[in-house]
Amino acid sequence: MRRSNARTVNPSLEAKKDMDRIKLPFRSTRPGFRSPNSKHSNPRSRFCLSTSFSVALVLFCYILFFGDKNQESKRYGVVIDGGSTGTRIHVFKYEVRNGSLVLDFSEKGLVSMRVNPGLSAYAEEPEKAGAAVAELMEFAKRNIPREKWAYTEVRLMATAGMRLLKHGYQERILNACRKILKASGFKFHDDWAAVISGSDEGLYAWVVANYALGTLGAEPAQTTGIIELGGASAQVTFVSNEPMPPEFSRKVKFGNFTYNLYSHSLLHFGQNVAFDLLKESLVSGGQELATESIRREKLMDPCTPRGYAPNKDTLKLSPTSLIEKNRYLSTLLASGNFSECRSAALKLLQKDQDRCSYPTCYIGSTFIPKLKGKFLATENFFHTSKFFGLDQRAFLSDLVVSGQQFCAEDWSKLAQKYNSLEEEDLLRYCFSSAYIVAMLHDSLGIALDDQRIGYANQVHDIPLDWALGAFILQSAAELDASSDWMATVIGGKSSPLPLLFGIFILLILVSWLVSKWRKPQLKTIYDLEKGKYIVTRVGRYS
Repeated sequence: MRRSNARTVNPSLEAKKDMDRIKLPFRSTRPGFRSPNSKHSNPRSRFCLSTSFSVALVLFCYILFFGDKNQESKRYGVVIDGGSTGTRIHVFKYEVRNGSLVLDFSEKGLVSMRVNPGLSAYAEEPEKAGAAVAELMEFAKRNIPREKWAYTEVRLMATAGMRLLKHGYQERILNACRKILKASGFKFHDDWAAVISGSDEGLYAWVVANYALGTLGAEPAQTTGIIELGGASAQVTFVSNEPMPPEFSRKVKFGNFTYNLYSHSLLHFGQNVAFDLLKESLVSGGQELATESIRREKLMDPCTPRGYAPNKDTLKLSPTSLIEKNRYLSTLLASGNFSECRSAALKLLQKDQDRCSYPTCYIGSTFIPKLKGKFLATENFFHTSKFFGLDQRAFLSDLVVSGQQFCAEDWSKLAQKYNSLEEEDLLRYCFSSAYIVAMLHDSLGIALDDQRIGYANQVHDIPLDWALGAFILQSAAELDASSDWMATVIGGKSSPLPLLFGIFILLILVSWLVSKWRKPQLKTIYDLEKGKYIVTRVGRYS
């Protein structure tokens, strides 16, 4: 029986209609999309994040617990001063705090040792110079912990005695010393052993003086000049705005300032050499003026107290001069007159001024700008003022009075009063007092009542030694060269916590970006064969 209105169903069409009713909702292909089951599917991202967090945590702990200790740990430096009469080693203990050099001036923080004679005495036997340096290095080893040797720099700086030798002799002596220093176990390079100029000595003396006074790194106008009176030479160094020939000009950068310095060494104008030259000039002058009728008369020596009988041993003339003038030595008569000694000293200081090629020459034929600002007078300036019992800020007029009294005194009374001093040292104080006045007042124009001059060999507990100045300047330069932005911020006065927090956030951000960049692009589709949704990988740029 046939049904009415019966429909014939086409199986294929029915299936198609069912498929048409099914929507295939494709998921977003944005990089940040994750399927519900994908939160455990990217271990690489979790690894980057955990590593970043661990690095930041370790860095924080290291800086917090070890950073300050590392910055302020004890360190050491060694400078060997190769002087003309002896060689002295200086061992400095210091720390680096807040990026700055902090020296230890306690009894054990600054130690030194001297051996005689100077390195220049070994011109013919350079290996003995090496032996002298080896002895000094043993002293350094006794004062520096062994574990610090490899990090402790050693520098040898030779001065006037070595400068007088020919270059070949200098190099043979220095090479012998370098051999010892390289084998010492300390940090050393060949160019750290050298002969320095007199200008360098003055520069280093200026550095240590202003370091001690707290003006190194301050405005140039606040700094203090330095005038040294050594045995063989005198050094003058100070800030000057006056135009000067390049051979006298030095520039030093420290902190935020660059200092324009005049620095020069006046060779042969040191106290001991000048004293011997004056004695020699007295004999020479007497020989030139003497005739048969007056050779029997005595030549006056105003720089030696009355009653002292000069002889060839105390005059210490050069061998050639001694041969020529030996027969006139006994004609010198000590007269002890301060004013005449001062005039003789001034004549010595003005020698060769006719050869001056500059507008003015205060001493010899050497250019020196007009002195400006405050000054410290060191070495024999200080020793002379101390001998006469003058304080650090005494006027030159006080030295005039003391010198006049000393020069006019009988030698026998002086020898009895100062019996603890060597005769050779005591003999020089009449001359040194007159020589200082002739140099500072008559030559350099410092008034007798000028308060700008102070006499010192030490400021507080800091010795005014040029070797210390050399160490300070070179160490500061190395600190500037080696410091990076991390050390500067961490070593500064500000707290390191903001920096560490910033590093932590930066590491997390970088890790997140890396994980996103490395993460594959995914999309969800319906698989007809499997009859379910699946997640599949697609190319980043497809």
